[in-house]
Amino acid sequence: MKKKTGYDYGECHVCGERMEERRIKQDFWVKEKLIVVEDVPAGVCPRCGDKVVSAEVGRQLAALLGGSARLRQTQTMRVPVIRFEKAVA
Repeated sequence: MKKKTGYDYGECHVCGERMEERRIKQDFWVKEKLIVVEDVPAGVCPRCGDKVVSAEVGRQLAALLGGSARLRQTQTMRVPVIRFEKAVA
């Protein structure tokens, strides 16, 4: 889903393609816990997939992740965790 806010994300610093605004899911590790934030407005490169957020969105994410009361009220999900081990040939 694309929504336009008028923010100009510019060109991708990886491949030079023009960034497009999209709503993404972004994951963060906070105090050894994985947190997924949905519906984050971000510039996404249609060629290589690199993602960036504006400084304002970055500040809002920091405030959201720092709000421990809100984190306690959110839904949670379980994910499998697998330890990487070198394959034996």
